[in-house]
Amino acid sequence: MSASDARLVLLRHGETTWSAQRKHTSRTDLPLTELGEAQARAAGLVVKSLDLRDPLVFTSPRLRARQTAELAGLADIHVDDELVEWDYGDYEGVTTAEIRETVPGWTVWTHPVPGGETAEQVGARADHVLDRAEPALADRDVVLVGHGHFSRVLIARWGEFAVREGRRFAMSTGAVSVLGYDHGAHTIWAHNLTHRTEGDLR
Repeated sequence: MSASDARLVLLRHGETTWSAQRKHTSRTDLPLTELGEAQARAAGLVVKSLDLRDPLVFTSPRLRARQTAELAGLADIHVDDELVEWDYGDYEGVTTAEIRETVPGWTVWTHPVPGGETAEQVGARADHVLDRAEPALADRDVVLVGHGHFSRVLIARWGEFAVREGRRFAMSTGAVSVLGYDHGAHTIWAHNLTHRTEGDLR
């Protein structure tokens, strides 16, 4: 396997009750909904279609991510505490619309998160995850199972963009993105791939 063929695959967990309600969820350890379980199994079909080579799989310790990894049929799964979601601090369980009632125009990408992580802290954590994952790409593909905002930060940092540019890479529940190389440069081969389940319109 040549380095140019290596793939770094990101998988966002399936739906939870809070993600369905657009509530920011970081530390709160929620299970998947019935639809979320179906999304995880469907994501497994997407991952299978990639024909990954001896994939090394890391997952966030959160239940929703671990369930997704298992239902997607992934093996050789290792828990990585650094794959947790952006810590939303005081905004845990709160929607963007609710935050904007007191902070007009707020987004996690452009405004402070009281009591939570800064963009710089999240970016440093993403860089550390990527620095540890990249050497393994010399021999095998790597799958990272995690969360919406943090996966978007990983995509931005892999592409050598600022953390705030993660806002350009919206990622659905149960979606897959594929990163890799093109002539030695980090590239994004595919983004937000899904195999949608019946009745899922999100």
